Amino acid sequence: MSETKPSSPVTTPPDSGGPGENAGPASTGARWPLPEETFWSEQTDPHGVLPGPAAPGATDGPEASTTTDDRPAGAPEKTPGTAPTAPRKAPGGPEKQAKPGAQQEPPRRKRDPYLDNVKFLLIALVPIGHALVPTLDADSSRAAYIFIYTFHMPLFVIISGYLSRNFWNSNAKTNKLVDTFVVPYVIVEVGYAALRTALGQKWSLTIIDPAWLNWYLLALLFWRLSTPVWKRMKYPVPVAIAIYLFAGYSQISGDFSMDRFFGLMPFFVIGLIMQPEHFDLLNRRWIKIVSLVVLASAAAVAVYIAPKATLKPFYFKHSYQDMDLSWWMGLGVRTGLLVCSLAVCFAVLALVPRGETWYSDLGTRTLYCYLLHGIPVLIAKEKGWLELPWLHGPLGVLAISSSCFALAIVLCLPETRTVFKWVLEPRLTWLYRRPSGS
Repeated sequence: MSETKPSSPVTTPPDSGGPGENAGPASTGARWPLPEETFWSEQTDPHGVLPGPAAPGATDGPEASTTTDDRPAGAPEKTPGTAPTAPRKAPGGPEKQAKPGAQQEPPRRKRDPYLDNVKFLLIALVPIGHALVPTLDADSSRAAYIFIYTFHMPLFVIISGYLSRNFWNSNAKTNKLVDTFVVPYVIVEVGYAALRTALGQKWSLTIIDPAWLNWYLLALLFWRLSTPVWKRMKYPVPVAIAIYLFAGYSQISGDFSMDRFFGLMPFFVIGLIMQPEHFDLLNRRWIKIVSLVVLASAAAVAVYIAPKATLKPFYFKHSYQDMDLSWWMGLGVRTGLLVCSLAVCFAVLALVPRGETWYSDLGTRTLYCYLLHGIPVLIAKEKGWLELPWLHGPLGVLAISSSCFALAIVLCLPETRTVFKWVLEPRLTWLYRRPSGS
């Protein structure tokens, strides 16, 4: 995320790899695991469902879904030595009889809306946080900014880690390391350099030092590449926390997003080890009540510390020296921030609706909001539209938040994806070799 300069690195949004468990959220009829889609591959079936796993030996296309089960969703479980039973009829009408000799399509699995709800609510906070920067001299804006930055980026990383659990099990997902990370990264770097030049700034393009919001693409790329290492460790979370704490002693460069890679590492690893049942545990009434208390307390603390707190710790990238902290104070601040961020993250996960909402579909196209919102926000900053005197106060926070929430809705619409898909989600199938046996 950015601090106060648009040209500095910034924050946001997720890819998916569904977990390998079949436990399902109690509040929805959807079947875990969620279909694999990268936090940044936003493909959905035109009918609102995702295809089941491909047959053995089939080529993994960009929209393929893989699970640890070789049965299509909804198919009966096979028992050795017994003949398979017929699938149950779907409600709403008689089952259609397949024509003799015709190849039957595998049953389709409904997309679970829960994480899509989480993704949209989080992505809506990204333009809000960026647009508040010019008004941070006001305590109300500063309090809202601290509250948002305490959890929205860490929770994005947790979801990204969770959805990366089966990432390396699919050729299609590994192909997306180029399709949905490298190619969009280069395009966005060049695009924002051109936009800044058009707004009167000096031309500046450094591919290894991601500009503004582009840092997340690189950080997520390297987290994904490190996934096999974490999955082989006995105690991945303690190791990740230790690296996170000791990274504060070093002046880590922002090149290739290495500062954020280490600063947010524990959240990715925590997401990586999470199971579907952990999300089910959060769906209890008493936990929801506690979560409301946690969020209210976090907001109150943000209001209290806003006039005097430095913003540097909330970017999860600065060394203890950069924050003018002694080694023991630095460890204390990073530890405390980790605990607080995790508490707010899980509180948000507990309170987000589990079922279908009006914004569930918007949560399937968060990539477009993340990469495109910087255009209107950067223009508004350069033109001084966000520095009007009346915006420096509670009314300004409300106006900026409402406007950016509306912007997030527009950028997550299917029409937006239709216009920009060829740039942000290129299908480079010609670049990859077909798997052997296909």
